[in-house]
Amino acid sequence: MNTFKDWIFTLLKLFQSVKDENLRWQTVNHEQQAKLKQAQVLAEKNLADDLKKKSIRLEHDIALLRTKNSAELAMFKTKCKQDIKDYKQYLAALDQLKLSIQTSYTHLPEALAFTIHHHAKQLLNKLWEAESLEEKMHCEMRLISFMTAVHDDAQEHLQGRESKKLPEKTLDLLQQP
Repeated sequence: MNTFKDWIFTLLKLFQSVKDENLRWQTVNHEQQAKLKQAQVLAEKNLADDLKKKSIRLEHDIALLRTKNSAELAMFKTKCKQDIKDYKQYLAALDQLKLSIQTSYTHLPEALAFTIHHHAKQLLNKLWEAESLEEKMHCEMRLISFMTAVHDDAQEHLQGRESKKLPEKTLDLLQQP
């Protein structure tokens, strides 16, 4: 039984020495641990502050983008509405041009007047669907030339300066590729 007591006593001494060593280590390193904890708290606080600042900046940037996109969308809608209005006016002008041809050339087959009108509408659609500015300008010039030729043919025929029975300038432009 004595050995059992010795063994327990040795075990207690060992346990006590480990506790003492731990206490001594804690005492020696306490200041360093306190500094590390303080540095960690400061680092976490700085990180939280940085995240908050970035979050605020991001919210601001998002608000600016929303405002900008909203303004651009409003401008785009306005432009589209104006484009539609312009397109309708062009179509109305083309209808007037068709009536002018039909009035000027009463003997002209109705199908030919519709063909001229259809060609003008195709030129208008090409103008509207063109993607580059250069292509738009080219299509616009073709449409203007065509409409001018139709108008000139009709005016010349009505004023009696044109003895021809067909709108020659217009038909010539129809045959061009």
